[in-house]
Amino acid sequence: MTESPENPLESLTGHARIQDYLKTLDGSPGVYRMLDAQARVLYVGKARNLRARVSNYARPAGHTGRIARMISETASMMFLTTKTETEALLLEQNLIKQLKPKYNVLLRDDKSFPNILVSKAHEFPRLQKHRGAKKEKGAYYGPFASAGAVNRTLNQLQKAFMLRDCSDASFETRTRPCLQYQIKRCTAPCVGKISAEDYAASVADAERYLSGRSTDIQEKLAGEMQAASAEMNFERAAVLRDRIRALTQVQSAQGINPRGVAEADVIALYMENGQACVQVFFIRANQNWGNRDFYPRAGADIAPSEVLQAFVGQFYDTKEPPRQLILSHGIEDTDLMTQALSEKVRRKVEIVVPQRGEKAELIAGATRNARESLGRKMSESATQAKLLAGVAAAFDLDAPPERIEVYDNSHIQGTNAVGAMIVAGPDGFAKNSYRKFNIKGDSLTPGDDFGMMKEVLTRRFKRLLKEDPDRENGHWPDLLLIDGGAGQVSAVAEIMREFGVEDIPMVGVAKGVDRDQGKEEFHRVGARAFALRRNDPVLYFIQRMRDEAHRFAIGTHRAKRAKSVGATPLDDVPGVGATRKRALLAHFGSAKAVSRANLADLKAVDGVSDALAETIYGFFHEGG
Repeated sequence: MTESPENPLESLTGHARIQDYLKTLDGSPGVYRMLDAQARVLYVGKARNLRARVSNYARPAGHTGRIARMISETASMMFLTTKTETEALLLEQNLIKQLKPKYNVLLRDDKSFPNILVSKAHEFPRLQKHRGAKKEKGAYYGPFASAGAVNRTLNQLQKAFMLRDCSDASFETRTRPCLQYQIKRCTAPCVGKISAEDYAASVADAERYLSGRSTDIQEKLAGEMQAASAEMNFERAAVLRDRIRALTQVQSAQGINPRGVAEADVIALYMENGQACVQVFFIRANQNWGNRDFYPRAGADIAPSEVLQAFVGQFYDTKEPPRQLILSHGIEDTDLMTQALSEKVRRKVEIVVPQRGEKAELIAGATRNARESLGRKMSESATQAKLLAGVAAAFDLDAPPERIEVYDNSHIQGTNAVGAMIVAGPDGFAKNSYRKFNIKGDSLTPGDDFGMMKEVLTRRFKRLLKEDPDRENGHWPDLLLIDGGAGQVSAVAEIMREFGVEDIPMVGVAKGVDRDQGKEEFHRVGARAFALRRNDPVLYFIQRMRDEAHRFAIGTHRAKRAKSVGATPLDDVPGVGATRKRALLAHFGSAKAVSRANLADLKAVDGVSDALAETIYGFFHEGG
């Protein structure tokens, strides 16, 4: 892969500037970037033949409105040649996600999806939700569209197969069955209520079900239920009946369970007034594992084929595609995308656009969902626009804010202190932009809210000034909302003056004198405090933002506190991970006993080598 030098003729712009680049281009495949006068990336594209593609932009006429605007803003271009067009396609999608160009279709929500993990690292495997890299030993089933879809399925699977969901540490320390056993959600292998062989049979049944062989499992359970009934073992027959009922409930909750589609993602696009919604249904093992809607940034004059191609490329950039993609519209480079996805997973991936049959029915259902979701989204966006306009009017802003940052702190008497920042804008809460701040100030007095807020804002503005000093990437706030009154506002204003960013509007939100919600007072630098009408929709909107910041701060604080409660001095010993920590605690009973143990006793612990025993002993007895 090679990068060409930029042309030095900076006085030209638009199609004339692009025309000049043709002198240096050949017919190689590659990726091109179009940049404006401030070197901001306007567009990223790929080409089988760079010279041929760029020559299209050099024409002065014959372009859509969007492309014409893009060409007129182009002041320079950059080129990356690749060995193949497939490589160019993958690079293009990667650069789009990284650079977020103004004129590209952009997938804005690209979170990972949860799976069900049947952990195999233990004699009695655990059934659990898993998100992220698949590093743990076991069998993974998914993806599921949401945590809710996983939780519903896990809930019913526990009823049906009664597998444990407790941690290994909890399993090892139990001396009697937990509540899950009492309510018939677990067979209590931790205290020997079931043999390893019988438990393994239940695990195998659960995996067969998750692999799509649900009919076999239900027939097997039905046979066992009849046999138990014939033997007058009505208690076991009732348990088996409940397991069959639980499996039936999983299937009914899934809604659509196609017979002829074993593994596919059903992807439907609906566009209206320049807005787009893509609905994705996850079909695995002939079962519907949920759906998710996405709202890629598009435009009124972008063809559905371009929107869907961009979505597919960006969506599977960090995800493993299934064996089949069922699309509502054809994409621009079907063969190329098929080849790229197949090479990525080293197996065949098929892309189809069905016209009839069960697959067409799946697309019709997904398209209907996309249309309804987009209608709701557009209605919510209109309401959000009105609220942002109301915020601008209430706080004398020049324009409705595009990015509101709301800050709050949480602690208990100064311990485990954290700061939290949430972000709201035209699309509602931008949760992928939320940030948490572990309060580090050693000189702070415990419970010093002013000092904590100063530290949070100091760190925030330092980062903004370092990463985007010219305020061009959209990460700078148009409005700061601070939880607190005049004192908090004064403390934050001091920080903003120090960093030279006092031009950003900042408002403190404080409860009224009687601490009654609905009587909030708003504080600004150099202005008298004021309140909004109790039934003003803008007041409710501000309350929702403040409550969301408070919720996020409390959740972050609780997570930090829980981690500190579970911490022991063993966490700091080099070479002692979770497994050896459990072994040491099981052998000695407590971390304090480990710290007092002699070298010989440490060497006697299973899994602890002589060298590690010496490390542990040295850690606790250094200088003793």
